[in-house]
Amino acid sequence: MSAKTADKAFDSHAADAIARDKSWYLVYAKPRMENVALENLTRQGYETYLPLIEASRRRRGRYHGVIEPMFPRYLFIHLDGVTDDWGPIRSTLGVASIVRFGGLPARVPDALIDALRAQDDERGVQLRPVKSFGVGDRVRIVDGVLGGYEGIFEGKAGRDRVAVLLEIAGTATSVMLSAHDLQSA
Repeated sequence: MSAKTADKAFDSHAADAIARDKSWYLVYAKPRMENVALENLTRQGYETYLPLIEASRRRRGRYHGVIEPMFPRYLFIHLDGVTDDWGPIRSTLGVASIVRFGGLPARVPDALIDALRAQDDERGVQLRPVKSFGVGDRVRIVDGVLGGYEGIFEGKAGRDRVAVLLEIAGTATSVMLSAHDLQSA
């Protein structure tokens, strides 16, 4: 049996095993090609969803806000197991494969997609709580030369700078850091 014949037989069998109504499934994209896959699947008439988040990335010593996929290399597609044509998905530019478990496409609960979409803002980006620390909160430094140290948050010292009290060599020392380098301890 050729690979194409086996794929068609598998798709036919898989379609019978999948529910008769539309469900969300997981698509695995090629590296850094989630938006390309999303655009091409949408152009083909498929309903897709790519949750995005706003993150801070350091470039040339400064932090910049970037919008990136919440789940790198994954996006969601809404398909009917019987009437939708699954064949073109595998050959869509940007798509690596459909995620499968035990030979069947990985189904994603509608409630998860609904919960993710409820967190989207008007730009389609997930709303994430802003990390804010109160004076006296224990914090951990996650980046830079002091990465791994824990200290006490003293306050803000500018737009992106904060003061943290650290115990170094038995002495309490106040240091100025980027707010992006902290997390709750």
